[in-house]
Amino acid sequence: MSATPAPNVKNPAPAPAGTEKISLYESRQQIYPQSVSGRFRNIKWALLVGGMLLYYFLPFLRWDRGPDLPAQAVLVDLTNGRFYFFGIEIWPQEVYYFTGLLILAAFTLFLMNAVAGRVWCGYLCPQTVWTDLYLLVERWTEGDRRERMIKAKKPWTPRTLAETALKHFLWLLIAWWTGGAWVLYFADAPTLVKQLATLQAPAQAYIWIAILTASTYLLAGFAREQVCLYMCPWPRIQAALTDEYALNVTYRVDRGEPRASVKKAIALREDGKPAGDCVDCGQCVAVCPTGVDIREGLSMGCIQCGLCIDACDNVMGKIGRPTGLIGYDTDINVHRRAEGLPALKPKLVRPRTLIYLALILGVAAAMGFTLATRRSLGCDVMHDRNPIFVMLSDGSIRNVYTVRVLNETGYERKFYLSLAGLPVGKLSVMGEPAGGGKGVPIIAPPNQTLELRVTVTTPADAQLPQSTPIQMVLTDAKTGETVKKGDYFKAP
Repeated sequence: MSATPAPNVKNPAPAPAGTEKISLYESRQQIYPQSVSGRFRNIKWALLVGGMLLYYFLPFLRWDRGPDLPAQAVLVDLTNGRFYFFGIEIWPQEVYYFTGLLILAAFTLFLMNAVAGRVWCGYLCPQTVWTDLYLLVERWTEGDRRERMIKAKKPWTPRTLAETALKHFLWLLIAWWTGGAWVLYFADAPTLVKQLATLQAPAQAYIWIAILTASTYLLAGFAREQVCLYMCPWPRIQAALTDEYALNVTYRVDRGEPRASVKKAIALREDGKPAGDCVDCGQCVAVCPTGVDIREGLSMGCIQCGLCIDACDNVMGKIGRPTGLIGYDTDINVHRRAEGLPALKPKLVRPRTLIYLALILGVAAAMGFTLATRRSLGCDVMHDRNPIFVMLSDGSIRNVYTVRVLNETGYERKFYLSLAGLPVGKLSVMGEPAGGGKGVPIIAPPNQTLELRVTVTTPADAQLPQSTPIQMVLTDAKTGETVKKGDYFKAP
């Protein structure tokens, strides 16, 4: 028997046709975005600095609301169930204001998409802003794109170790302050900072700071473009909402093709042959934070940040060619140029944008009207269900209710609680003296909800239907402001 030859490990035989393994996933390629200067980069820097200052220092802004009330301008007081925003105080039962804010945010996002595509992603998204900040730290510690790529291929040295350690230390510092700033919105900021520094803060504060520190560090430092490409749902939603009139970062194929180097393009033009303005330098790809080549057409990975526009304009300026080879343009103009037709001016005012704008203004007006006309007192009534009514020994009928009196001011108020709609009924409040003609006097503490047990009793000879509509009337003793809340009086 002849021995079977050993397989060639270094040069294995090719697999039979049709049996090759096909990978369903592309291995991640490390992206090293290059720094760039220009108009859109300056806009991004301005928004980054402004947004960071607002986020980090807004909790320390003071607002005088009077004695015994929080003095923080923006505060989410979970303990007392309040949300303070400068002169506005939102209570738990006014959660519809948060719903209105979410609706406003959604319509604003739709309007931004209709005007300029993923402009939110490129300039205002927290993932983009913090990634830009982390890239700034990375360039400062390790160098720009070329230096980082060279260092990544070489063995570690004491210098690269020191640079990497400094980079991660600064990343963690930014992430820690990001998480710390977030928890400051839920407690008095100066007090909580002092407690954190002396290790006397509640355990929940340290837990949430740790969670937010880790998430910021991982998402902005390592995940980066992966969040935009795979984790964020907005690119898929945006693609379904856009139209041919939305401005998007676009490569001018009619101007840029065929590509050629500077010298070759000059030679082609001298020979009367076509030569595009694109010199195939790759700068538009090098500066892209998601590694997209905009020359291949609009991609879901493009966040519309405009950095490729700055890079291309810089190159065009150096070689003496007109700028605008890459710029914000509409899909309809792309097709018109391909057909040899002149481009149209951006059509920002159109039915889609007008509808979104009208919806934004409508929701904002409704919220503003309700805020301007909101009352500082409220009343809720809940009928006892078991039993619905009670027949007393003398034949009279009694119904019991839970009445909640809401005082949204910072001072104590006196109210009168009375009954309307039941002429033969008598209202009384457990634990309160009987009232006169104005009703039962109620003292409501400041910024609190007072819960009362209220009984309504009718005499035995009252001829009442099985269900009679009634109203609890709450009247401010000083201003005369009233609130009425309806319910029913139940009888056999």
